[in-house]
Amino acid sequence: MSVHSPLGATRSGAFDLRAPGLEARTAPSQSWLGLLGLAGVLVTGLLVAISAASTANLLPQTVKLAAPGVVGLQGSFGNTGIDLGGIGLTVVMVAMFACYLLTVSRAGQLSPRLVLGVIAALNALMLLAPLLVSTDVFSYQFYGRTGATYHFNPYLAGPVALHLDPLYWYIGSKWTGTATVYGPLFTALSYLLAPFSIPANVLAYKAIAAVSSLAIVALVWNGARLRGVSPVKAAALVGLNPLIVVYGVGGGHNDLLMLVPLLAGLVLLLQRRGRLGAGSIVVGVGIKMTAGLLLPFALAGARGQLFHTRRRELLIGAGVAAALLSIFTVALFGTGPLHLPGTIEYVQSKGNWQSIPGFIGTRLGLGTVGHPVALILGALFAVALGWLLWRVWRGEIDWIAGAGWAAFALLVTAASLLPWYVAWLMPLAALGLDRRLWKASLVLTGVMVGFQLIAYIPHGSSVAL
Repeated sequence: MSVHSPLGATRSGAFDLRAPGLEARTAPSQSWLGLLGLAGVLVTGLLVAISAASTANLLPQTVKLAAPGVVGLQGSFGNTGIDLGGIGLTVVMVAMFACYLLTVSRAGQLSPRLVLGVIAALNALMLLAPLLVSTDVFSYQFYGRTGATYHFNPYLAGPVALHLDPLYWYIGSKWTGTATVYGPLFTALSYLLAPFSIPANVLAYKAIAAVSSLAIVALVWNGARLRGVSPVKAAALVGLNPLIVVYGVGGGHNDLLMLVPLLAGLVLLLQRRGRLGAGSIVVGVGIKMTAGLLLPFALAGARGQLFHTRRRELLIGAGVAAALLSIFTVALFGTGPLHLPGTIEYVQSKGNWQSIPGFIGTRLGLGTVGHPVALILGALFAVALGWLLWRVWRGEIDWIAGAGWAAFALLVTAASLLPWYVAWLMPLAALGLDRRLWKASLVLTGVMVGFQLIAYIPHGSSVAL
């Protein structure tokens, strides 16, 4: 069977790329609306960065309570005295999202260097800003201390077991009794960073997130060229997304680090380097288990005259990487990571109202998602996953689009949903060759921005009660 090669020629290949493309259209001049949107994203990002130290809604709750104004946690801009307040922050974030939509719609008519420059500037601003919204970075550091300093297994003991450590008071209440939910490669990295001071750890994890964000944009750009998609539009969709930049980079989240080997694997698969591609995806699983979503679709989407050989190449690459990862895991953590799936299920079962099912439940007076409902939602996702894999196997949909729709289904059915999780979806939407997925990713971003903004409005939390 012939398929389109990454460079647009038709030849026998490992993956079926036959799907309606998102053609890049060139324009004789720059779009003024696009430039306006790009400027708006940059200005609103600057406002968030310079006002964060004085805007309560932008700071993690434990920073406000445990050490307000502590040296080293105010970011490079210091305390400017600019307090946006709930209403002001809501206006800024709405404006940022609107400018993002405008920029993405006109990205094909913008200078690539200008778009990439703004993406780099936004990441730099969020790196220099204080830690934004989430306490996860403190959990990362505590799990590292659990093993490196106290010699406990972080997969078996939550922070409460070591509550005398001064870092304990920075951890969010939801996580004080929870063992780590992260993969062994990331946990090993947290061991290396454990000796650093609290402010140094915050900066280190934010730097990792910022560099990872730029690497993601570079990989999406390369993948877009291989897929015949406009690289500028794909980069804008991912790199300017407010949830990814403000909450993902600003919060120093490891989801962005996970996406780097995942997307590197995707690009390698598009280049027909099956063993390396599959192995790279497994490396992503070693950071966070969510990365494993892509590999079944890569296997299902392998086709062509030698598809059995190609699937074997993927299985060999994944198998070797999984074996090496298993040896590393057992040597460092023993059998502790076997508890990881159960811990993740427990965390999901607790739910939150920012998830779509949780919001619907609270509006109906049913409360946030509980364990039985979480199991039902998990079953619904499993059905959607099986159906999408079947369609990819039959050649009815593109394999990257299938993985993107699976990520969309995962986010929609998640009992516990956080704003930076949209990063799981956006690169797949950018490269999936499916306009419906592209639009769905923007709609879901808007919904998740809306959920986040409810908490910024005075008495807004009552909306979810």
